[in-house]
Amino acid sequence: MRQDPTGMTCKELVELVTDYLEGSLPPTERARFESHLEGCDNCRRYLDQMRQTIHLMGCLTAESLEPQVKTDLLKIFRDWKKR
Repeated sequence: MRQDPTGMTCKELVELVTDYLEGSLPPTERARFESHLEGCDNCRRYLDQMRQTIHLMGCLTAESLEPQVKTDLLKIFRDWKKR
């Protein structure tokens, strides 16, 4: 796991990516996030993948999902930090 000079790890970046994309990171955290990105190809790829996923899924609504798919997705998102 890579750690940049500001102390941000790849794991921490992954946990902050949603706030970063929503523009809700405080300026200091945003600077640490971007500093880490400058030196980490894997995290840049991850951020690009998240942007693409958001773009592609932008038209997806809860109503358009089959009930079982909605249930499965909610379970996955609830459990993702437990892994």
